[in-house]
This record gives sequence, C-alpha cells and structure tokens, in this order.
Amino acid sequence: MSRHDAGASHPGQVSHPRVVPPIGSGIELKRDPRLDVMRGLALLMIFVDHIPRNLLSLVTMHNFGFCDAAELFVLIAGMSSMIAYGRLFQRRGAMGGLSRIARRLARIYAFQIGLLLITLAVVYLWTTHFGMPSLIVRPFFDDPFSGVLHGLALHAVPTYLDILPLYIALFAVFPLVYAGLRLSPSLTLAGSGALWVAANMLPVLNVPNWMNGGHWFFNPAAWQFLFTIGAALVVLADRYGGQLPRLSWLQWLCAAYLVFAFFQSVPWTEWQLPPLNPLSIPPPDKTTLAPLRLVNILAVAYLALSSDGFRVMAAWRVFRPIDLCGRHSLEVFATGCVAALFGRLAFRTFGAGPALQILVNAVGFAAMWSVAAYFEARKAAAASRRRPTAEFSGSHSAR
Repeated sequence: MSRHDAGASHPGQVSHPRVVPPIGSGIELKRDPRLDVMRGLALLMIFVDHIPRNLLSLVTMHNFGFCDAAELFVLIAGMSSMIAYGRLFQRRGAMGGLSRIARRLARIYAFQIGLLLITLAVVYLWTTHFGMPSLIVRPFFDDPFSGVLHGLALHAVPTYLDILPLYIALFAVFPLVYAGLRLSPSLTLAGSGALWVAANMLPVLNVPNWMNGGHWFFNPAAWQFLFTIGAALVVLADRYGGQLPRLSWLQWLCAAYLVFAFFQSVPWTEWQLPPLNPLSIPPPDKTTLAPLRLVNILAVAYLALSSDGFRVMAAWRVFRPIDLCGRHSLEVFATGCVAALFGRLAFRTFGAGPALQILVNAVGFAAMWSVAAYFEARKAAAASRRRPTAEFSGSHSAR
C-alpha cells in the first residue's frame, strides 16, 4: 500500500499519493493501520501511566516530550470520528448520523458509570480487607448519596477516570465540528482555536468537579481544539490520497521541535544523568493543553501521517496485537482502567518490587489484548454470517 517517492523529487514539494486509499474513504478492507496502531499504543501507555511507580512509565511518551498518550488518544479520536461518523452523515443524512452518535454517546456514558461503580466497589472491598484508608475516591465514601448523584451527572470525576468524560464532551459536539468543517474548515479551526486561547487565559472556563472542589483535569474547552484539528486532518489528508502533504521543510521543522522537546522533557536527574535541559521552564499545563503540548503532538502526528515508511511499518505482523487494541478502543480502555486499578492497589499494598511489576504489567497487557481479540472474533463472525445473505441478494440483483 505504499507509494514510490518519485512524486516528491524536489525538496519542499507537496507529494500526491496515488495508490493508498484516503484516510476518510471508509473502505473497511483497506483501513489505514497507522491510526489503529497509534490509538492502540496510546491505550497501552495510558494503562502504564495510570499505575504510579510503574517502571514501564519510564519509557512512555511523557518522558520524551511535552505531551503524552492523552494527546495522542484525543487527536486520533477526532480523526476517527470524522472518518466513521462523517461518513454516516453523508450516507444517512442528519437524523441518521445524529441517532448513531446518540447511541454511541449512551454506550460511552454507560462504560464511564460502570467503571466508576467498579472502582468504588473494588476500592471499598480492598481497603476494608487490608485495613487501608481509601484515597482517591474517599469523597464518595464520606457522602455516598451526593457522590453518586454527582457521578451520574459527570460532576464527580475521580483521577484516572477522567478521560471518558472528556471524550463524551468532545464527541457530543462532533456534529457541530462536522458541519463547520463542511462549510468552512478555516473558520471552524479559527473558532475552535479562539476557544482554546480563552480556556488558557481563563482557567475557570471549565466543568466543575465535586471530587476536589475544583474543575475537570482535562478542560474540554481547551481539548476540543485538538479534537477539531484531528477531524480537520482527515479533510486535508483526503485531498492527498490518505497522506498529509509531505513538505520537506515542515518535516525538518517538526523533527527539530521534537528534539528540543526531548531534551527539555527527559527527567535527566531521575535517571542519574547530568541535566541537559536547554531552558529552565516549568512543565506545560496539561489541563488547558498548553501551546508546547499542542505543538508537540501535532509535530508527532505530521511526521507519522506524512510518512510512507510508518504506514508500511504499522502493517507489520508484530504490531497486530496493538492494532487490535486500537480497533476496539472503548472495551480495551475499560479493561486497562480496571487492570490499572488493581495494579495501583497491589503496589500500594505489597510494594512495587520486580516480580509484582512484571505480573501487573503482563496481566494488564494480556487482558487488554484478549478483550480486543474477543471483540475482533465477534466482529469477524458477524461479518461471515452477513456475507451469505449479501451474496444471495447480489446474485438476484445481477439477474
């Protein structure tokens, strides 16, 4: 599925891929593996980073740049929404697309409430059995009635369960994003960017969080800009046959920025190395998606989605388990949240020794891949059951 480089023979020339299908083409048999692999990697890193003292977190994104797996997840969410649900709007019209979005939102919401209830039950039983104080979800136990009501309204969002509420908020406004991009991509991005600037200047422009008397950790008013950019990238990539236009000067600029972000973000002293940070600046704010974080993830995305080599590499069999996780992101994310919860409790109770490190990570990865494989098998079985009917109908229509 890769193309030849002859189309970009001159430095800085925009390449026009001709063989690969568009990212937003909706051709299920020729889906772009890069998106699923990138989303699968994001899910695995979220699992790892959600376990404090997890040694594998030393090699996740947040140690090598300003951004982390959350930015990658939201960017891919914007792209995936445009590919799947934008196509629905085109095929079935406004009502058909809105009804499917409503059903998807209901499912995501059900997963969020289910994860909250599982977390409360597991933490209560674990801490009661081992005689430990509960920490993160303590406000729920202090005032269960108010906690449950606020939890159902998404006004009580515990740490480590704050990504799905953000996704719900972003996906709920996708119809507006889609309509805006159809009418005027530049004006839509300008309006989205203006809201992002406002959220950075006015942190109070956020959703309240009953848990800590503050606000959501992921400010949807800021993060919607990355989601919108992801949707806009699909529109742009479709004009170039599934690739972002490859500009040599922009690739070098992105690479240079990533080198700067690497040296600035690596925890040199924690790794017992001399500090090589070029500047003395605080880490960029994650809640408001500070500019350094936004530029970082966009540089990563541009290099990945303008690269033929990464497209070919993403299709390698060695990445198949990660690809599967990306294809079934909601179920895999929920599995990773539960596995990370047990990992946090186990480390807190028994320590984070080498044996338990290996066990927690191995069980978590295996559980996430097993869930992905199960749902992929179900999908394949459902497709095989539909195929004879489709072939029968096709044979009649051909007569």
